[in-house]
Amino acid sequence: MKSPPAKLSDILLTALAPMSWGTTYVVATEFLPPNHPLLVAALRSLPIGLLLMAWCKQLPQGIWWWRILLLGSLNIGIFQALLFIAAYRLPGGVAATAGAIQPLLVGVFAWIILREKPSKLSIVAAIAGLVGVGLLVISPAARLDPIGIVAAISGAATMGLGTVLIKRWKRPVSLLVFTAWQLTVGGIVLLPIALAIEGPITNISTTNLFGFVYLGVVGTGIAYALWFRGIEKLKASAVSYLGLMSPVVATIIGFVFLNQSLTPIQLVGMTIVLISVLIGQQDN
Repeated sequence: MKSPPAKLSDILLTALAPMSWGTTYVVATEFLPPNHPLLVAALRSLPIGLLLMAWCKQLPQGIWWWRILLLGSLNIGIFQALLFIAAYRLPGGVAATAGAIQPLLVGVFAWIILREKPSKLSIVAAIAGLVGVGLLVISPAARLDPIGIVAAISGAATMGLGTVLIKRWKRPVSLLVFTAWQLTVGGIVLLPIALAIEGPITNISTTNLFGFVYLGVVGTGIAYALWFRGIEKLKASAVSYLGLMSPVVATIIGFVFLNQSLTPIQLVGMTIVLISVLIGQQDN
């Protein structure tokens, strides 16, 4: 039996998550300490995760211990590590373009795990989205570092698999508890790696604290809760298309607040991405 069409409110609420992630670049460069990307990634998830855990006072039970360990690692810990490896070794445009392969990967995972066979239209939309992001953010002088490319694609695959597994297993607790578990596990997985590679942050200013609070509460706690909620309400492939909103928002913010250029080719890319996202929701 065909599932009922998705509500516009569910699509818009889910889209707020990648849109908030699109603000991460400007926050990281303008408000956070430099040269600690992995530690910043850990600190944006672990404190808010622990606060939510303390508030909810509920731990996983039975099989959900290892499921949360896997989901928190895929969606938060491993994903964030790979994301920042790609960001360090590639220009942002190349990293974003490689990461935009996620809708295609989610389509494959959903076909294998959820038996959701992708339509021809959704495949075309995913390819168009990848091309659109490339036009939007990549520059002619961009260098292609093999390790960075592998990290970006692996990061997209990691979170794509996590997205499909959430859809497959269905959370056994409230959305708040489910989000808290994954943020905490992801932060715990990432923190020792970050400290070993980068060391601690020695000086934290008031501006840095503001950046951490924003990323932790808005860009992580609220954003991931909306993302996990969207995975339940929408098809996994439809959620993955919404992730393409992140580079669109990042580009607009760069133009408005950082005086970055916005060329006709970028406008074409942005239009293609938005059309791809709309088509992806039609297949829901």
